[in-house]
Amino acid sequence: MKTYDITFVGHLCFDEITPYHGETSVAPGSAVLCGAIAAARIGQRVAIVTRMAPADEQILQPLNDLGVETLVVPASETTYAVVIHPTPNVDERILKITRSAGFFTADDMPAIATRDLHLAGISDQEFTLDFIRELKARGYRLSVDMQSFVRQVDPLTRNIAFKDVLQKYDIVKLMSRVKLDVVEAKVLTGTDDLEQAARQFEAWGSPETVITHAEGVLAHVNGKTYYEKFSNRSSVGRTGRGDTTFAAYLARRSDHDVAESLKFAAALVSIKMETPGPFRGTLADVMTRMEQEE
Repeated sequence: MKTYDITFVGHLCFDEITPYHGETSVAPGSAVLCGAIAAARIGQRVAIVTRMAPADEQILQPLNDLGVETLVVPASETTYAVVIHPTPNVDERILKITRSAGFFTADDMPAIATRDLHLAGISDQEFTLDFIRELKARGYRLSVDMQSFVRQVDPLTRNIAFKDVLQKYDIVKLMSRVKLDVVEAKVLTGTDDLEQAARQFEAWGSPETVITHAEGVLAHVNGKTYYEKFSNRSSVGRTGRGDTTFAAYLARRSDHDVAESLKFAAALVSIKMETPGPFRGTLADVMTRMEQEE
């Protein structure tokens, strides 16, 4: 059996993105894609488990080219996401899921050995609490992106509304690490103060919480808070910011402390945000950016 450093679980999708006063484009996307590419480019052994239509498997090519193991559960359709930026504020977005590949079940999850298993959904149409409990029972060290539950799809309009999650306490207690952004933090905790929100997650049972916003990223571990500013010179690659940040943090965290891992993640995602699409740099690029920011 192969052993992986990080396994990302979640839908791959087509992202239809309309920037503020910009032209609409369609490209492969998702938290899984952005996270897996970032981790693979810095030397991690990466696998993904995804649901998608076999006819769309060409969107796996960027992952295959980087040596990512792609484990596909066939679905009737591939998820299609619409992202619209109506203002210059990169954190203000209109989101829709017009097609969905459906919920994961326990039978979808192959027997794999992995250091970390990250649940990287893009909406509430992917993971159930029973599925997460089954993964925990199998002994996986789990992390989760809370957008997988906060982004709730209206069954009629397919619009995404950001709403509180009744099962948030149960979900958090099953995790070794939790990732979210400032918008999700406000919805779940009632505050957009990053440190206060992180402390609330700690009270709910999260050992390690990572929260992103436009200016940087915060981590809260064992009662201590860490923060790093982003150094990006533009935000044309804002889509996938949090997914990439957490993937970089998770990769670095395997053999570095929180402070070093957060610096690394902030540097990597700063490079990523300066270019549309997933991270295209190298480990050397990240180390150079870290040195420049010291």
